[in-house]
Amino acid sequence: MKAESEIRLVRLLQLVSPALPVGAYSYSQALEAAVDRSIVRDAPTAAQWIGDVMEYSVGRMEAATLLRSIAAWRARDIAAIDNWNALFFASRETAELRAETAQMGYSLRKLLRELAGPNEEAQAHLARLDEIAFPTSFAFAAVHWQISAQAALAGYLWSWLENQVMASLKAVPIGQTDGQRMLLTLGNRIGAIVERAALLEDEDLGSFAPGFALLSSHHETQYSRLFRS
Repeated sequence: MKAESEIRLVRLLQLVSPALPVGAYSYSQALEAAVDRSIVRDAPTAAQWIGDVMEYSVGRMEAATLLRSIAAWRARDIAAIDNWNALFFASRETAELRAETAQMGYSLRKLLRELAGPNEEAQAHLARLDEIAFPTSFAFAAVHWQISAQAALAGYLWSWLENQVMASLKAVPIGQTDGQRMLLTLGNRIGAIVERAALLEDEDLGSFAPGFALLSSHHETQYSRLFRS
């Protein structure tokens, strides 16, 4: 039993690793636009930006959608899978954010289908969606590898946070030690976000981060940039 638990932990670490070939490193999710406009200019403002997006956007929509997608995959509820996949696509405020989740979802699905694992029925379910959002693919992987919903969400949030901190190291720029301080401080908030996401009713899903959406739209036409979003 202990060995099985450890294997599930290893699979979660694999799923949230920066080495996972889904292209997460190429996206900043509007952080680069915030840097361009001097909203983010040092370690404290980077931590404020990343923490706010995690709380008011990712935590209130993406996190809750992931939990529901995990439940839908576990129940093999095709209608629910389709619903949460479509809803998450509809929640993306800009073209680049929509393209980001579609590309990462596609890449993770491709990887999962190439790895020895999903049976024919599961493969068919994965292939059936014309477009698959990243939370939908991630939820499938969590269910396939028997990772608990809470652990999967905590790992998902950590992976998102780590990617944002890595983006800030490149774009602000800030030092490695500052980056680790941000991971320590903001990482402490993940547990509470997981708990809140689990308590949200369906009608309460949604993010309220207008500045994030506006800067993402500005980034689409930004003259010089390192990141795809």
